[in-house]
Amino acid sequence: MEKRTRAGFRTTMNVDSEINKQLFLPQNERLLVALEVQRRQKKRRSFLPTSSREEYTTFICVSVTNTSPHQLLITKVKQFSGSPSFTRRSQWTVEQLKQVNGINPNKDTPEFDLVFDNAVDQWVASSSPEKCIFIQVLYRACQTHWESKAGSLVNLRKLKASQQKTPNQIEPTGVPKEPAAPRTLQVRRKSIAPPRKTEFINCQSKLTRDASSMNLVIYRCKAF
Repeated sequence: MEKRTRAGFRTTMNVDSEINKQLFLPQNERLLVALEVQRRQKKRRSFLPTSSREEYTTFICVSVTNTSPHQLLITKVKQFSGSPSFTRRSQWTVEQLKQVNGINPNKDTPEFDLVFDNAVDQWVASSSPEKCIFIQVLYRACQTHWESKAGSLVNLRKLKASQQKTPNQIEPTGVPKEPAAPRTLQVRRKSIAPPRKTEFINCQSKLTRDASSMNLVIYRCKAF
């Protein structure tokens, strides 16, 4: 891992541990990965004097709740210059994350995009290797999340099917149930549609393979 000198922290692992302790553990969440980033395109220029602008470092974090049903969350975190504290700025569920764009599928690059329902963030990671680890962890966490959701959906469908009663079914009291209303008069039940999965595009194949086949072993976290 790269050495860092920011705010007294020397390694990526130290930063992850401190962010987890300050922001995620108190919320009963567990940090999976944190990535230091900068925007590729600067926001509108501020008219404040340079001395009045607050300098800060931005992190994109992936976390999971400890309680069931588990939620997978993406959080934007900031650390202002000279402060040992981290501040949670924005948070999205993985259901709001529409797309992860790795920009270049042919080589390691630090650039990537996160496309949400209501926002598009264009980032440059602190290094290409750290971006690779971030996407690997996020991809594996998404796969685990959607597999869990699919299993829950199947169980819910089975439960609903078992609870449905046929017309003229005899009630426990022995009194026949009234015939079901004609289909045209029945209220159409909302179908249980599978959730939309996050799309990973322009990512190197090594980042979206199963964790057991990756050359780079992810040892920093265990999703769920």
